[in-house]
Amino acid sequence: MKKASVAIIGGGLSGLYAAYLLEKKGIDYVLLEARPTLGGRIVTAKFSRDNKNIDSFDLGPSWFWPDYQQQLARLIEEFQLETITQFEDGDMMVERTPDMPAIRTHGYKSEPPSMRLKGGMAALIEALYLRLDASRILTGQIVYQLNHVGQYIEIASKDISEQVMIWQAQHILLALPPRLVQESITFQPALPSNLAVQWQKTATWMAPHAKYVAVYDTPFWQKQGLSGAARSAQGPMVEIHDASVTDGSGALFGFIGVPAEIRQNISEAQLKIHCRAQLVRLFGVEAENPKREYLKDWAQEPFTATATDSSGNGQHASAPVSKATSGVWENCLTGIGSEWSIQFSGYLAGAIDAASIGTLYLPESVLT
Repeated sequence: MKKASVAIIGGGLSGLYAAYLLEKKGIDYVLLEARPTLGGRIVTAKFSRDNKNIDSFDLGPSWFWPDYQQQLARLIEEFQLETITQFEDGDMMVERTPDMPAIRTHGYKSEPPSMRLKGGMAALIEALYLRLDASRILTGQIVYQLNHVGQYIEIASKDISEQVMIWQAQHILLALPPRLVQESITFQPALPSNLAVQWQKTATWMAPHAKYVAVYDTPFWQKQGLSGAARSAQGPMVEIHDASVTDGSGALFGFIGVPAEIRQNISEAQLKIHCRAQLVRLFGVEAENPKREYLKDWAQEPFTATATDSSGNGQHASAPVSKATSGVWENCLTGIGSEWSIQFSGYLAGAIDAASIGTLYLPESVLT
């Protein structure tokens, strides 16, 4: 039986930021992450362009808006991470119907501008991890049961070999999507029914989505006066954007519009063929042979999506209640995943917001 004042379940952005805040306060904690790597829904593909430069492409979330997501912006500034303004100069392409060719039309710029990080959003995960006590961060630990026993909560987890580990903590921070918590963790005794229902009904951002990235030597579309943005009613991608690296490789990424339950019957190779064909329709023959391709289907990620998510539309959900207000689970359990943020539910900034609030209002017994 190992002990900690606070146990954080989940090693994505919210979990790591909560750990960062707890370390600054001198509060004892352990973080348990099911995946073998940290970051959760933040996944960045990297490859060496030459002996000196590594190009990075986000397969999960990639944008933030510092003008109104100020807490996240301050953290990025504190860590001195380099930002990139999303390229949106030029015209965009539109496919309105399958029997009509794509048309070129005036593009538009986001206001406020969308921003990315040099090195991808993984740069933020890496910066957080470097500031933490690595001995408190355990990966490959799948939490499957929480037992309320007197003044403590027992956390049962297992690794890939089914070896069980038991932790004891005074407070639990759930750095997971609410629906994933409800469907993957058994609570003894059960959560209040109204809380369980709310968490079950909260859609998980990105869970039904898939993202495709095509990498080229140069952003050739920019020379044609195109922004790299496109919208399509034909697909398979419904929305496309420039994902190029500053002074590096050109890249385009798109959100797959094919529903998750249909994608299950299509091989990755087949889907990539259709994505490449679409890029040729939109941007010409130069798009036919990318030097790298990435496809991330989040509906196939068991530590992100559940079967319920496969039929969802992937929209940002309203934040559910983050803690029990009565019964044995009162004051010992708090949801801090991005979906629990009232301001930015589902966004990267929501992970920072929810973790901040969750760690700010810990019970006095934990703080002392």
